[in-house]
Amino acid sequence: MGIVVGYLATPEGRAALGAAIEEARQRDTRVVVVVSTRPDAPEEQRGALESDLEQVRADLASAGVDHEVRLLSGGDVADDLILTAEEVGAQLVVLGLRRRSPVGKLILGANAQRVLFDAPCPVLTVKPGPA
Repeated sequence: MGIVVGYLATPEGRAALGAAIEEARQRDTRVVVVVSTRPDAPEEQRGALESDLEQVRADLASAGVDHEVRLLSGGDVADDLILTAEEVGAQLVVLGLRRRSPVGKLILGANAQRVLFDAPCPVLTVKPGPA
């Protein structure tokens, strides 16, 4: 059991991580952070990502939350989240969403939509606070 969170080093990703930490505290469970990367990502990006993930691990540890960080390469973001949620028997999946224009709100991102429809558990979506 646990909470699966999709993470990117963006305001949306940080909002999702924060919400996952709060949910994990309330439910007394662990957080599994899923980071999907492209296999063709430049080395500089991978280095920056590893540095950011060290901060993520430190944030989770300082919050006192049991956690695991999974860096997955080559997969589809939605598949990575759904398969991880199934594998760990997740209680919840947490996603960060971008703010959109009124017209854009009619169209949800393809990955977010797939996770909402296909996740084996409830999905919590969050937006970052005002900039």
